This record gives sequence, C-alpha cells and structure tokens, in this order.
Amino acid sequence: MVIVADQPVDKKSTHKKLGARHKARRRAVDLLFEAEARDIDPADLVAERLDLAGRDEQVAPVNPYTRTLVEGVADDLDRVDGTIESYLQDWTLARLPAVDRAILRVAVWELFHANDVPPVVAVDEAVELAKELSTDDSPAFVNGVLGRIVSLADQVRAAAAATRRDTGA
Repeated sequence: MVIVADQPVDKKSTHKKLGARHKARRRAVDLLFEAEARDIDPADLVAERLDLAGRDEQVAPVNPYTRTLVEGVADDLDRVDGTIESYLQDWTLARLPAVDRAILRVAVWELFHANDVPPVVAVDEAVELAKELSTDDSPAFVNGVLGRIVSLADQVRAAAAATRRDTGA
C-alpha cells in the first residue's frame, strides 16, 4: 500500500485496472450500454466500430477480447438475461441501471463461456467495473447476484464441455 496525497492507493488494484483484459471488459460494457441505448444489436455496433477503426486511425481499434465478449453476449442474450433475472432478488432486469445490466451480462457470459477465466476473476472484474462505472451500491449488488450464479456456471461449463466431447468440436 502506498500513500499518495494522504490517500492510500493499492498498487495491486491500480495495476489490474490497466490490464488489457480489464480494458477489454470495460469497453465491452461501454458498447453493450451504447447498443441498448441506441436500440441496436451489439454485434452490429462492434462491426460498425471495427469498420470505423479500419478507416480512421484516430478511432481506437476494438480489442479482440472486447469483440468476443460483445458478440458472445449478443449471441447468448436470452440465456444470459434469463439467468440474471432468475437470480435477482426483489428486482427485475428492466429496473436495474443500464450500466449494471451491461456489467452483469459480461460477467455471466464469462462465467458460462470463458474457460480461461476463473469464475472468481469474472466476479472480481465485474465488481471492479461496478466501482468504476456505477452507483455506490452497485459493487455489492453485482457481487451478490454473481455470487449466486457462480455455482450454476460450473454446471454450464461442464455441460458445454460434454457437448464438445460428444460432437467432437
């Protein structure tokens, strides 16, 4: 822990926030938020940004992991949203702040599909994004929802692995 201007700064969390995967997740949340606000398909928005970045060097390129997250959420949106909705207590998905919906969607997709991301990392990253982007109550709320979904994630990953084995994929 380092003290800067009488404020403790945790070097470890500062470093993590600069990581490529963290930035990719944050951009995915931004794109999902924008797609919902504009009422367009998130995958179409990513394609639009990829095209724009290819034509204009001043436009930031889309990280491949950002693309994977956004397209993955878009492809599995019904199951992701259904899962989130079923684990909300005294809330509906529509009542959540849009940024919290986007954060939860990214995290649940990672829990279900990103075999290289340990579940604890997906949850921790979502909580960090909620701290950065949402209300003071959101980190605890996001952690609580995802904490209930984690056990389901193991079952979903196992079922997907069995399907891949059975189909030879």
